Amino acid sequence: MPTVTLPPKENALFKRILRCYEHKQYRNGLKFCKQILGNSKFAEHGETLAMKGLTLNCLGKKEEAYELVRRGLRNDLKSHVCWHVYGLLQRSDKKYDEAIKCYRNALKWDKDNLQILRDLSLLQIQMRDLEGYRETRYQLLQLRPAQRASWIGYAVAYHLLEDFEMAAKIVEEFRKTQQTSPDKVDYEYSELLLYQNQVLREAGLHKEALDHLNTYEKQICDKMAVEETRGELLLQLERPEEALEVYRRLQARNPENWSYYKGLEEALKPGSTEERQKIYEDSRLKFPKGLVPRRLPLNFLTGEKFRECLDSYLRMNFSKGCPPVFTTLKSLYTDKEKVTIIEDLVVGYESCLKSCRMFSENDDGKEEPPTTLLWVQYFLAQHFDFIDQPGVALEYINTAIDSTPTLIELFVIKAKIYKHAGNIKEAARWMDEAQALDTADRFINSKCAKYMLKAGLVKEAEEMCSKFTREGTSAVENLNEMQCMWFQTECALAYKDMNRFGDALKKCHEIERHFVEITDDQFDFHTYCMRKMTLRSYVDLLKLEDVLRQHPFYVKAARTAIHIYLALHDKPLTDDNKESQADTENLTDKELKKLRNKQRRAQKKAQLEEEKKNAEKEKQLKNQKKKKEDDDEEIGGPKEELIPDKLIKPDSPLEEAVKFLIPLKNLVRNKIETHLLAFEIYFRKEKYLLMLQSIKRAVAIEPSNPWLHQCLVRFFKGVRDSADLPEAVRTVLKQEISRLFGESNPQSFNKNYLSRHSSSIPHRVAAAKMMVYLESSSDKMACEIATAMDESLSGRSIQICTEVLEALRCGQLGGDQQKAAEAYRAACQNIYPYSLAFMPPGYQDNSTTISANGDLSAGEHDDTANEM
Repeated sequence: MPTVTLPPKENALFKRILRCYEHKQYRNGLKFCKQILGNSKFAEHGETLAMKGLTLNCLGKKEEAYELVRRGLRNDLKSHVCWHVYGLLQRSDKKYDEAIKCYRNALKWDKDNLQILRDLSLLQIQMRDLEGYRETRYQLLQLRPAQRASWIGYAVAYHLLEDFEMAAKIVEEFRKTQQTSPDKVDYEYSELLLYQNQVLREAGLHKEALDHLNTYEKQICDKMAVEETRGELLLQLERPEEALEVYRRLQARNPENWSYYKGLEEALKPGSTEERQKIYEDSRLKFPKGLVPRRLPLNFLTGEKFRECLDSYLRMNFSKGCPPVFTTLKSLYTDKEKVTIIEDLVVGYESCLKSCRMFSENDDGKEEPPTTLLWVQYFLAQHFDFIDQPGVALEYINTAIDSTPTLIELFVIKAKIYKHAGNIKEAARWMDEAQALDTADRFINSKCAKYMLKAGLVKEAEEMCSKFTREGTSAVENLNEMQCMWFQTECALAYKDMNRFGDALKKCHEIERHFVEITDDQFDFHTYCMRKMTLRSYVDLLKLEDVLRQHPFYVKAARTAIHIYLALHDKPLTDDNKESQADTENLTDKELKKLRNKQRRAQKKAQLEEEKKNAEKEKQLKNQKKKKEDDDEEIGGPKEELIPDKLIKPDSPLEEAVKFLIPLKNLVRNKIETHLLAFEIYFRKEKYLLMLQSIKRAVAIEPSNPWLHQCLVRFFKGVRDSADLPEAVRTVLKQEISRLFGESNPQSFNKNYLSRHSSSIPHRVAAAKMMVYLESSSDKMACEIATAMDESLSGRSIQICTEVLEALRCGQLGGDQQKAAEAYRAACQNIYPYSLAFMPPGYQDNSTTISANGDLSAGEHDDTANEM
């Protein structure tokens, strides 16, 4: 149908519909739509139907909205309004490619429509269609050459396409149009100049960038950025004398900035360690209170000079009572010689402070205050914890706690020692004790919640966090709303360890949704940054968004989700009733009665929890209703609810795992774990070429990785045993296998791997597992290889020993290994006496239980209560 022109009265109503939509007065907009469509002449008016659909979409009625917009479009295919509205609808559903098509169709009928061009440019930059974005911004510049956003948008398009010189020319042309007096402070003009300078630097025009900086220095507000940029440019232009002056000025402004000292070194170009040390000695005389000039020489000094420099640095920090001193020295612990010197010095301090209250018996100075000894012991506890001596670390921290039982930091370190020693429950108790000393400290509260989650105390952790969440809503929902991802990642891991896969997947999907939201939040900045001229930050934001899913929170959530989906594929969930029936058949009457009582108690507990949950939900619904009444115009429909029971029963667990894998493959390809997870998925899907791709990428990163070795052997055996492979695929695999393995069979490849890495426990374990995988009869030999605990073997840790114990118990090192498992457990307990993983089977951790109000509810506190 051709476009119907509305008479003046209806046309005025239509304009009011547009105004209502812009001002989010959706109910009024619908009334005006009804008035137009109520007239039989205009009942099928395409543009009004489309606007009615758009308005309903904003009220969450999606299906009705789509129906109306499509009907409107059918009635008026040549209307730019109908196509534009259809595009907006697609955009609201995040179907950005479809929306771009709709906008292009709209432009066919109204090629100079500014609003459509702006909307199209937003979607193009969101989808990173940079060529298309440049064309659209050029059209906008031609239509509105007087608007600064038109010029800036066009320049940014060239900048993102890495045509820096063109971008610099456009910015310069625009800058000439800006009438600004040299003495006037204009922040937005200042930002434009800094952006122009950044473009020149990225174009490699360092001399032009420096001249530009010198010319417009007075008009730039950010003086620090000017000086720092000037220093970098002078170094790149090889003008060290001028660079030296700049870095001296910066150093005087902030003597604690590490990068300024690096700049000084580059400007002075010291030829020897002595010359390099002199730079820092001069700085130390200039800034006697500065810590950085004392700390940085420790990175390159060795032997006696290192000892002298460290002595002065530590004395200053211990006397002042500086808690993070160990953190500042942690990077030196890769050098064994330096670790020995640190230990000798600090242990010497401790014994002298105890005997004569001085750092050394030869000191003539005044006596140190008692707190100095406390900070020395605090340091030593962290030092011995870091070098895997938890027993000694606990002695030092207990001594410190006895002398000052009100210092929170001491309890935090004690918790950390227990965590590193493998006893997370004890660690959570001590962290709870720390937060009980200051319940208003949000950091300690969060730390305590994190430790509780690691210990599997999810409910207690939620209650702990509820002290700092909004009242009237449950802590978990509020934390999700606030995108508190550290809590959700730890929660997912805790649920996974408890085999509550549904709840764990819910947390992983919530984190995935946060990243989708963060990506969508870019829309708010595409126009705002052009308007406010924050162009450097805007370009940084776009670059960050491109690699957003590299963030550790996403990587951790994706890894957890993939492991769960693999477990669900390997052991699909069966009907609970059938399972319990099979179990009860093997029980005696007495055991059966006991089980029934246990089930009844669990059922009652679950019922009470369900009632509590329902009461909370009701309360929240009331709050939400009230909120809706206050804010009459509700925008957008509700999100699909994440239900654990549904998540745990996907149609294809492997397809769900691939969804989490794809961002990792694109952005975290430098980590071997990404490719090994990919292999695990493709191995189960029997996609041999994709398996080959994954292991080739992994081999390029770390060829001797133990997990990779297991994947290689499984791949080798899988290819050899598969009979129904297409001929072309088999030919490719044959060539690549001979290139990768060389050997003729998996057994000899595994044997060679073991002989090459016979002194490393993780590699021995991987080879032993593969021995049993290839030949189940070799379980005895495999068990001996995996359980060897000689001092000469490297790579021993709680994690690898736990893995070996688990492999013995679940049959990965052969069947019927219970005796070997118990002997190995006892041997591990001697080495790691604090670790819960190696406690005897009947061990119950009865010392204390945690309550969420920050108290230890048993042990010594009970004794106090009895006395009272």
